[in-house]
Amino acid sequence: MKITCFCNLKGGVGKSTLAYNFSEWLAANGRKVLLIDFDHQCSLSQTYGMFTNDATAYNIFSSNEIVQIRPIHENLDFISGSPLLDQLENELVNRMNKELLFLIWLQDNREMIETYDHIIIDCHPDFLTVTKNAILVSDFVICPIEPSKYGYLSKELFLNRFEVFQAEAVDVRTRETFVTAKPLFIGNRIRHNTKSSREFSEAIEKDNQVITCIPEKELFNRSTLDSVPIVQMMTDDNYQSENKFFIQLNNIFNQLISLIE
Repeated sequence: MKITCFCNLKGGVGKSTLAYNFSEWLAANGRKVLLIDFDHQCSLSQTYGMFTNDATAYNIFSSNEIVQIRPIHENLDFISGSPLLDQLENELVNRMNKELLFLIWLQDNREMIETYDHIIIDCHPDFLTVTKNAILVSDFVICPIEPSKYGYLSKELFLNRFEVFQAEAVDVRTRETFVTAKPLFIGNRIRHNTKSSREFSEAIEKDNQVITCIPEKELFNRSTLDSVPIVQMMTDDNYQSENKFFIQLNNIFNQLISLIE
């Protein structure tokens, strides 16, 4: 089983859209996936029509609380987010080992968790306690970056925070870090007809931490708003004019899966 979280300090970079479409693509390609909404904006929960405050991801951080895993369709299950996740920073301020609470929950539910091939986690754009919990249990952290004034800068800011957390989250007995995730960066919403995108593309071509680029495509951006994943559009005759993009995205996701499996 592999755990991958989608994070960025900057909002609006397409993080939730990528987590949604990658999870759906994995499920359609035979992997059993658990998708978890750790973003208190609850974008994915609303996409799936599962916006609720009952038995959500918030309850992972509360002792002896029920967390409901909701089936979406074959190979894909979901844990809803909650606006209450925003309160956890204050609620957990004096809690010992607060960055380990998700790890503890996974261990307590190991028998059920191990039935999944992948756990995908969508995080809020911050580096607070809930996000740290997700990073600490992950094998990979995928961070989308976009061609804007602060897009590439957000990569360095994220790496700085990640490295500090990695240095601080250590086992006191062994002095080894709990944080073993590998950060991977994806250039997202790339337009080849703008100066900023061209300059951005030139910069990331020299950066071996940026594994791939996804072009700007309204079809991709609307997938979460319309609750229709790209992998479903691929089989719909109404979208056959988009075959070139579908082939490109399929190749990108195949490249990504080759890195994380």
